Amino acid sequence: MELANRIVALDANAIDSEVLHWAKVGLLDTLGVTLAGSREDAARLAAQALDLAQGPSLLLGSSRRVGALDAALVNGCASHALDFDDCNNTMGGHPSAPILSALLALADARGCSGAQFVLAYVAGFEVACKMGLAVNFHHYQKGWHPTATLGVFGAAAACAKLMALDAQGTATALALAASFASGIKSNFGTMTKPLHVGHCARNGLLAARLAATGFTANTRNVFEHEQGFLDVFNGPGTYDVARALASWAAPLDILAPGIAIKQYPCCGSTHPAIDAMLALVRDKALRSYDVLRVQAWIHRRRLQHTNRPLPGSALDAKFSLQYVLARALLDGQVSVTQFEGNAHEDARVRELLPRIEVAPYDETQFDAANHFGGAVRVTLRDGTVHEASVQQALGRTSAHPLPMALLQAKFALCASTVLRDDAAAAVAGLVERIEQQADLRQLSQLLASTQSGN
Repeated sequence: MELANRIVALDANAIDSEVLHWAKVGLLDTLGVTLAGSREDAARLAAQALDLAQGPSLLLGSSRRVGALDAALVNGCASHALDFDDCNNTMGGHPSAPILSALLALADARGCSGAQFVLAYVAGFEVACKMGLAVNFHHYQKGWHPTATLGVFGAAAACAKLMALDAQGTATALALAASFASGIKSNFGTMTKPLHVGHCARNGLLAARLAATGFTANTRNVFEHEQGFLDVFNGPGTYDVARALASWAAPLDILAPGIAIKQYPCCGSTHPAIDAMLALVRDKALRSYDVLRVQAWIHRRRLQHTNRPLPGSALDAKFSLQYVLARALLDGQVSVTQFEGNAHEDARVRELLPRIEVAPYDETQFDAANHFGGAVRVTLRDGTVHEASVQQALGRTSAHPLPMALLQAKFALCASTVLRDDAAAAVAGLVERIEQQADLRQLSQLLASTQSGN
């Protein structure tokens, strides 16, 4: 109930110019990757499996409108289909995709101002991340997918906020979300990973809607009960609720550590090593046929799901540290096309993969508190050794942000898969003025009316 009280108490005073800036960053980036992801099989097949009926909420990447719950699921799946959506260090996952997929569907269904939308987004972001502060990194290492298991609380909180539910209603939405939480990391590298996001976006919205009807749930101790979320998902002694509450909005997580914007459409755990490899490629003019051996190091926890020496599919390749390093060395970039079709079977890549060795780094390489570093060593056939390391990937925190020009270029590239250039610019312009929008349904009207080829 205390968490619900804090959600309800969060008001417009929390949205200063810096918070507003980061909310715009998160929304623009999420819209871009969702538009691009709408063309992926994961989103397309998820929509095909549903009995979609006409409704108020836009399916991004089309002009079709369906029920809000279905839109939240399909758009959520699209938002994560490329694994190009933002991250957050506290949450240990992707906060914006599940929250905004739910909120955009709800905003279409009921209408709201841009300011109300931003406040709801910030509230949901704070809930998902502070939940992460309470349960991580035990929760993450145990095998749960925090984007989904914690994202459902963020989506429920955001929707409850947009619906102006009181503390009791908000507590009910969170309690329902506790029973909806799901998602395991063993399904990484398949379509099920983005489905986790669609599922929790839908369930977060459903939780808030059920709460609004008077539906009941355990609002007294659904988290702390001996068979509640914390003990069941984590286990006794592996979480700290007091730590999370003490840090509530001090500062808001959207400010610090902030939104991590991805430069590459693959697992964020691989990004610091990619940055290091690309620095070597640029600075040393490396050529793959001169390379005898590549060694790379990332944090042990991140290597657990990215040590994939021979990826078996395009999706699997997104979680292969070996594959993305091969691509960075061979192509001087890591881009969307390298994870399409049979790109993972490229003969040049397959020839290089056996020469790439990966391992967890130790305290001689990075400070023990740093979970986000990456290092690469390249040994050439003539015996020359080149090394590079980064403390964290560019864009990983608000203190080390991706330059706005790169963010805007990423949005334009992603949006170009669906929208004309002028339409993409108009969407970006509306996001930049979101606080001035009296009815945010103008955003989906713009997206729906400016499609190319549908």
